[in-house]
Amino acid sequence: MIIKIKILYMKKIIQYITLWVVAITPLGLLAQSDAYDMTINGVKVIVQPSGNNIVVIQTIIKGGVQNYPASKAGIENLVMRALTECGTDKDDKNSFLNKLDQVSAQVNGFSDMDFASFSINCIKNDLDKVWPLYTDALLIPRFDAKEFARIKQDAINFIRTNESFPDNAIDKMAKETAFAGKNYAKTPMGTLASVEPITPAEAKKYWQSLLTRSRMVIVVVADLDKKEIEKKVNELLAKIPAGKSFVAKKETYNPSLNTFIPKQRDNATNYVQGITGGPQPGSPDYNAFVLAMRIFGTRHFVEIRTKNGLSYAPRVSFNGGTTPYTNIMVSTTDPNKYIATARALIDKVKQEGFTESELRNEKTGYLTGIYFRQETNEEQAASLAFNEVIQGNWKRSMEIKNDIKKVSLEQMNNAFKKYINNITWVYQGDPKKVDAQLYTQKETPKLPIEKKAF
Repeated sequence: MIIKIKILYMKKIIQYITLWVVAITPLGLLAQSDAYDMTINGVKVIVQPSGNNIVVIQTIIKGGVQNYPASKAGIENLVMRALTECGTDKDDKNSFLNKLDQVSAQVNGFSDMDFASFSINCIKNDLDKVWPLYTDALLIPRFDAKEFARIKQDAINFIRTNESFPDNAIDKMAKETAFAGKNYAKTPMGTLASVEPITPAEAKKYWQSLLTRSRMVIVVVADLDKKEIEKKVNELLAKIPAGKSFVAKKETYNPSLNTFIPKQRDNATNYVQGITGGPQPGSPDYNAFVLAMRIFGTRHFVEIRTKNGLSYAPRVSFNGGTTPYTNIMVSTTDPNKYIATARALIDKVKQEGFTESELRNEKTGYLTGIYFRQETNEEQAASLAFNEVIQGNWKRSMEIKNDIKKVSLEQMNNAFKKYINNITWVYQGDPKKVDAQLYTQKETPKLPIEKKAF
């Protein structure tokens, strides 16, 4: 008996290790050579064999914030939640969710800056039971008044809560300032003014206008026969109109001057955020700039927090969407010393550049992070979707290792110099503690002289 138990235990361990290896292998490297795409009824369908029994299918709707005016911001987010939580014409909310629960399947929807996604996650053997529920949610969603009111109230509560956090408030102000009159000034969650008036009928009409083959990409991460995929997808798309041709608008942010806008806000400390540009996804500078900003983010953290104690959580990020931009953010009690220190750091990087060891270490860290995030079928599907919609090339998901390895130190240094120039700064806190000129002047401000204690 003991021997038998040990054998079973070892089998479990081996099985676990095998699944773990498959899981952490990025985009299923064990089968990535079998990935392919095909066009069905005018829609690109990307298929990645998974090497496991999980099926993930994502229906991508392109456009994001480009799909609605600022006065309707938040409507797409409400619609995607309604698809998930309001049921369909065939099944009310409870019936719909109960059928999913019976086979431990999930459907999820979200809307972001550049696209929306509605996905299914289930066991391969249950796909025939779940697929009709998924297609019903896409084709005949029930915008039930009671459930929609609940979803909308949840969104309103989230917006109110979000606005109470200083980090979120400064980020909203920064985007609305930098991208005033442009698509990226909108937020997918919307505002109280834009979300509160939205009715179920309006949301349903919006979804009917949005669900067109011209805006769609479908991603499948699963071990499914190609003919089965073609059959299921073709039956779905036959019920969806072609729609008008859609091409996402790409915008570049390149401020011509340093600017600064302060705003009184009763925070415990002062918040500063700057936005500047970045390279377009798919451009020759993109990968080099991604690495440059990750290294700069580390340097910025060390310089601002570790060496000078100016902020507990200084952050730098690059958002590589259809309007790429770079974020620099701190909370600080000394905003004048911060800007002098930060701009001196930028000057130093431009003059001296990064180092070979920084580049080598960052390549390893960046790729490790990508591989780690792609443990699940869902993350693999998300990567394929992002690279197809934003980068224009889903195969980048699998070629990223070689692409990153090719980045040279010269390319990285040149990308930093090219895109990190004028910055749009905003400030929330005590206006008396900040000198706006230090943020707007062309030359780097000098560090304030420390007063000696006697």
